Amino acid sequence: MSRIPVHTVDSAPDQSREALRVLEKRFGKLLNIHAEMAHSPVVLAAYAAMTDAIAEHGTFDARTREAIALAVGAVDHCDYCQSAHTMAGKAAGLSEEQTVAIRRGEVDFDPKLAALVGVVREIASEVGEVDDATWQRGLDAGWSDVELTEAFAHVVANLFTNYFNHYARTELDVPPAPGLPG
Repeated sequence: MSRIPVHTVDSAPDQSREALRVLEKRFGKLLNIHAEMAHSPVVLAAYAAMTDAIAEHGTFDARTREAIALAVGAVDHCDYCQSAHTMAGKAAGLSEEQTVAIRRGEVDFDPKLAALVGVVREIASEVGEVDDATWQRGLDAGWSDVELTEAFAHVVANLFTNYFNHYARTELDVPPAPGLPG
């Protein structure tokens, strides 16, 4: 059960309402995570600022963004984010099998993406540390130092939502991601 009640646009604090309207329009409905964040306008504003900065300045395509989100969600064991980003990943062109492979860290279908997933998994699991060999694999696969730097922003944005979902115990309001075999 969620620790934080789910707001509607009308029941949210005044400072959260406009951001909720924008998110509701963007996602086609008001997601539980956003409706819970709305309790604290600073939490919702911080989330919106990160996602807006990535949308405005980021260079990764939707498929790559979703792969990063799936990898971080798996490392953090966030069922909500793994489910939401499985759905979004499929919309971005990943197959369900590929979303599971990314979550497992076994991206054998795209060597370049595999190298980036390796970097982001280490960022998330090693408190920001990335082994020199992992970084070099990213460079050798064709990612620039600029792109590897940008990946950090994507990881942090996903850590924010993953941790919030753990903290709030957000209830799933999207289709669940398939379980991981083994």
